[in-house]
Amino acid sequence: MGRVIAIANQKGGVGKTTTAINLGAALAKQDMWTLVIDCDPQANTTGGLGFPKDPARRSIYHALMHDVPMQDVVLTCGIEGLHLIPSEKNLVGAPVELVDQPEREQALRKKMGPLRDQFNFILLDCPPALDLLTLNALVAADSVIVPVQCEYFALEGVSELLDTLIRIRRSHNPRLAVEGILLTMYDDRTNLSHQVRDDLRDFFGNQVFSTVIPRNVRLAEAPSFGKPIFLYDPECKGASSYLELAQEVIHHDQKGIGARP
Repeated sequence: MGRVIAIANQKGGVGKTTTAINLGAALAKQDMWTLVIDCDPQANTTGGLGFPKDPARRSIYHALMHDVPMQDVVLTCGIEGLHLIPSEKNLVGAPVELVDQPEREQALRKKMGPLRDQFNFILLDCPPALDLLTLNALVAADSVIVPVQCEYFALEGVSELLDTLIRIRRSHNPRLAVEGILLTMYDDRTNLSHQVRDDLRDFFGNQVFSTVIPRNVRLAEAPSFGKPIFLYDPECKGASSYLELAQEVIHHDQKGIGARP
């Protein structure tokens, strides 16, 4: 059965979508059959994997709200082994439509069930909010990757999110673990990046990934071309960093590693 990993942080601009796209691609390049599910109505992951807006295309919204089998909305991406369930703007209404349904926080987990045996990894790209869509992703997940930008308030934001994960474990998903805290947009030239890295590692210990994702122009450019970094510039530092991250995630999966919040 495949491992389901949510990529979540209530703050925007911390690298969730970049991580969903490029970690998914890196896992696929490591011969891991990988599915990325875009749970954000902004659909940036969908566009970043090469699928522009298309009102006729079925999406995660149709699977959640119109009983379309989730297998029927899976798309094949440009890297062998990498697949996508796309998002669209209508998903913004899903929390309102779900709110009166019984077990509304379980909707994604139930719909996703048949896919778990078809993939080694399923990555859930969450919106930048602790809303019902994010709650659905966290209830469906085995673990969470928390991308953290190297900035002044990083520690405070991570602590708030981990408090939320503890509440979700108590009420909805007792198996939910922290896959790891991921430092993104790391600039080795600045004292602030060093300080944030050291503070997070001092406070959270081995919950912080060894891999750090550098601030990298090529990583920032790739989504505008609808390509993972491995199709845009496979020799850049960003590409090598996501390959290192994929190896850490695979190692965690093989060893059964998953830290509790």
